[in-house]
Amino acid sequence: MTTAEARPLSRRNLAATLVTGYVPILLAILVVVLPLAYMILSSFKTPADVITRNLVVLPDPWHPQNYADAARAVPFARLFLNSAIVTVVGAGLKVLLAVLTAYALVFVRFPGKRYVFWAVLATLMVPPQVSVVPNFTFISSLGGQDTYWGIILPGLGSGFGTFLLRQAFLQLPPDVIEAAETDGAGHWRRLWRIVVPMAAPSIATVALVNIVFEWNDYLWPLVIVSDPRMMTLPVGLTLLQNSESSAASYAIVMAGTVMVLLPVLVVFAALQRYIVTGLTQGAVKG
Repeated sequence: MTTAEARPLSRRNLAATLVTGYVPILLAILVVVLPLAYMILSSFKTPADVITRNLVVLPDPWHPQNYADAARAVPFARLFLNSAIVTVVGAGLKVLLAVLTAYALVFVRFPGKRYVFWAVLATLMVPPQVSVVPNFTFISSLGGQDTYWGIILPGLGSGFGTFLLRQAFLQLPPDVIEAAETDGAGHWRRLWRIVVPMAAPSIATVALVNIVFEWNDYLWPLVIVSDPRMMTLPVGLTLLQNSESSAASYAIVMAGTVMVLLPVLVVFAALQRYIVTGLTQGAVKG
């Protein structure tokens, strides 16, 4: 290797860094950001700018009336309340059950614990679409159609959350847990006073993933809910699309989509710093 090649700022090293590092990252960002940016810009366009054959990037003129038209066509306040209730209750119960299950799989001795963990892993391999019909039959037989609990109940088991938290709990220093046990702390106290604070980044990651999933879930609320007053925001977009069926109303549909995505984007931006820490906390020990 020559001296020029060994220098960090040599042309060869800079070219390799750009080709193998920055260019793929830039392409990945563009793939994610460009459709989102086009959707936001289109929500401010007039119908003529949306359906034209010539690409119009920036709205000219800006037409924020699309948001008022979308809010008038669909009861977004009611849909927002439904989504908020389903997301807060559903994600909260999912995280709570994942924490309790993961703690039991790591710190509680009981026969067949390994097989229980294998069963949890098996749930990750089953597509959620497979369980739609059985869940609909079961929930409908209990009278859960057009109810909050009917939307929330089938998704309470979180195999991903249990798996991630189990791996994170395995990384906790055993000396601290053993010292607390020696001092007479029971499982409940050890869980909430020691395990949960030490694994907070992983728990925050599980909470964020479940919040995004519950907020954006479309298939199950679409199947179990027929009353427009009980629909969530993603399903409510179907009402907006049906009420604004002409091609000239694409901008109004875009405005409604932005209103659906904005809350979860704010939550994601506020908690995204926990994602890398939480996902890597349990990435060493199996």
